[in-house]
Amino acid sequence: MTTTPDDPTTALPGRPPVVDLATWQAARDELLVREKAHTREGDALAAARRRLPMVEFDGTIEVVGPDGPVPFLDLFQGRDELVVYQHMWYDGAPHQGQCEGCTTTAWHLKDAVYLNARGVSFAVLTTGPWDEVASYVEFMGYTQPWYSVRGLDAPVGGAMGYLTCFLRDGDRVFLTYSTTGRGNERVNGSLGLLDMTPYGRGEAWEDKPEGWPEDWPEGGSPCWSWRSDADGNATWGPTSRPVPQWTRPGATPVDTLGRHGHHH
Repeated sequence: MTTTPDDPTTALPGRPPVVDLATWQAARDELLVREKAHTREGDALAAARRRLPMVEFDGTIEVVGPDGPVPFLDLFQGRDELVVYQHMWYDGAPHQGQCEGCTTTAWHLKDAVYLNARGVSFAVLTTGPWDEVASYVEFMGYTQPWYSVRGLDAPVGGAMGYLTCFLRDGDRVFLTYSTTGRGNERVNGSLGLLDMTPYGRGEAWEDKPEGWPEDWPEGGSPCWSWRSDADGNATWGPTSRPVPQWTRPGATPVDTLGRHGHHH
C-alpha cells in the first residue's frame, strides 16, 4: 500500500518530492525514453569501435611476471583477444600510496570468467618493478595475472591508467582500442549503481538539486576516486588509503601516505 501526504507536492529538504505511484510512473516513463536513446547511442559507439583500424607490434617483447620474463603473446593464454588494465605505479611508495583510481579500477576487475567465456583473456600491466608489484598484489589479494612492463614503449608500456584491447592472429599481435579517464568507469559497477540513487556518487561535479547533502570533510574535494579512513569517512588525512585497501586482512591504520598520497 502506498501512502501519500495530504499535499503530495511538498518536498522534503534534501530529498526528492513525494508523489503518488501513478505520478511517479509517468515521470519514470518519460525518463525511460531518454535512457533508451542513451543505450542506442552506446550501441552505435560500440559498433564504431569494432570498425576502428588496428596497429601491429612485436608480440615477442617480454614482460615480467611471477615466473620471470615471458613474451607478451603469453598473456593471451591461447585466446584470440586480450583486455588489459594499465595500472599506474609510484616507485617506492607504500601500498596505501598507490593510485586511488587504479586501485579502484583493478578492484572491480578481479574475475575474468565471463570474459574468458567469450574468448577474451585479461591481465594487469604496470610500470612498477616486479618485486614491489608482487608485494602489492599479495597484499590486495588479486588473483588475475599482473605483469611489470618497466622500460617498455607503448602500446604495452608507456603511459598508464588505460583500459586497452588487443587482438591476436597466430603470432601477430595488434592494438585495437584504448581508453582512459572516465572511459575506465565502464568496469566499475559501483559507480553505475550509485548513478541510480537519489544522492548519486557524491562527486563535486554532479548536478544535484538545491539542498542535497554535502557531507564531505571541510576542505575536501570529492572526486570519482577518493581515500577513506578506517571508519569509512572520506578524508585525505594521514591514516587514509584507497577504499578497497581497507577490506584487506590486517589492513590497519597507517602513519604515512608516502610521497604520493595526494594524487587524484
